[in-house]
Amino acid sequence: MRHLSPSLTRRALLTGVAATALGALVPWPLAAQVPAPAARRAAAPPRNDMVGELLVYSARYEDTLMDVARTYNLGYAELVAANPGVDPWLPGLGTRILLPTAHVLPDAPRQGIVVNLSDQRIYWFPAGGGPTLTFAVGIGQEGLGTPNGTTTIVRKKERPTWTPTPEKRREDPTLPTVVPPGPDNPMGEHALYLGWPLYAIHGTNEPDAIGRRVTRGCIRLYPEGIEHLYRLAPVGTKVTVVDQEAKMGWIGDDLFVDLHPSRADVDRLEDEGRFDPKPIPGLRDRVAKFAGTAAARIDWATLDEAERRRDGIPVRITRSIDTPMGALPIERVTRSSL
Repeated sequence: MRHLSPSLTRRALLTGVAATALGALVPWPLAAQVPAPAARRAAAPPRNDMVGELLVYSARYEDTLMDVARTYNLGYAELVAANPGVDPWLPGLGTRILLPTAHVLPDAPRQGIVVNLSDQRIYWFPAGGGPTLTFAVGIGQEGLGTPNGTTTIVRKKERPTWTPTPEKRREDPTLPTVVPPGPDNPMGEHALYLGWPLYAIHGTNEPDAIGRRVTRGCIRLYPEGIEHLYRLAPVGTKVTVVDQEAKMGWIGDDLFVDLHPSRADVDRLEDEGRFDPKPIPGLRDRVAKFAGTAAARIDWATLDEAERRRDGIPVRITRSIDTPMGALPIERVTRSSL
């Protein structure tokens, strides 16, 4: 896990970092690492269902978590969930802030744009290969959610106009029928219109809304995020929307879980800055099925601890394939050791 100074720019983080070494991904709890024999390493390319690496940031006096979130391409809720007990408005000089910048990829076709509503992120899979990128987003509020399913980008527009829905104008009769481009336009400077009428992926004039459930179903990105994605995604790009609180994936022979707060938890984070994670129904059965023949290597206590936290931090839950059960102790890494 790397430690960062505030000098890294938010634009540099937009490129994403492919996870190439397990040592760069430090979960809670952290299992000691045992390298695989060279013969097996050379046999086939290892699986890699992860993007990014965990980072730690040392707060400056003037920082808020919203400042840090935007700088490192994170949403507000995911950063608060990963740092329980840290004051969002005044973390304090020198406070170590865990940046949840490692992500297990959603269980979806790795093509075009994949949106996971539960972790409030977009994943971009280039058509010609290349690194997977990920972007923090804001999503629909209760009762106004983005549909799950598959569609495409049908139109792109720089400096879009915004046409408030009749419901929105009833809520706010002062709104005009059409809002032109500019600082008052909630769609920001770029929009990717979807095959679902009334839904789009777009920028925002309120960056603090990223990582929150505040839209009427559209998907918002930071201005620098949508500018980058706009250049990458042509008309016709496939868009898949899923809602997965529990993600599972492999790095080599090791299984990781990435468990996120529920929507009710996110609402509580908004209101109180904390939440009380609840168990995920059927999680053990789902993990065992996903693990297949590797289920015998699962450390169930580690999975239970990850479920109690639900903090969006990828956690390794399998013991090494070369290590007998019971021979590899699990090192409990606490936030105080950051």
